[in-house]
Amino acid sequence: MSAVRIHHISLSVADLKAQEAWYGAAFGLVHVEERFEMKAAGVRTAVVSDGAGLRMEFVERADSSPVVHADPFAAASVQTFAHLALQVPDLDAAFARLTGEHSAAVVSAPAPGVTEGMRYAYISDPEGNLLELIETSNG
Repeated sequence: MSAVRIHHISLSVADLKAQEAWYGAAFGLVHVEERFEMKAAGVRTAVVSDGAGLRMEFVERADSSPVVHADPFAAASVQTFAHLALQVPDLDAAFARLTGEHSAAVVSAPAPGVTEGMRYAYISDPEGNLLELIETSNG
């Protein structure tokens, strides 16, 4: 069997245009790979990437309901995907830029991880989705 990789992450959103703009500015997801609408289902979708392998799909449905977790431990109380983890080269710089320039909400400040040489922090996007930022000593 060939190597299996994640193709994309799909995120149900309340405001497609706003989330697409935020992730574009915050993480460079500015390459539109696909955009479509399924009127019968009331769904609009955009697949965007950074051109280097990170790809996200945003799906907007007018009658969707938000699920917001205050922190990763609260997210673990429900059996579903809990957060998106993104590896960054410089945790402190990424955390400062995202919480400052992009107004991401602070969930937990940068801290040492359990694994040697790893550090992490949690933020949330404008709709409250949890994002874990991870820095490893091996890049």
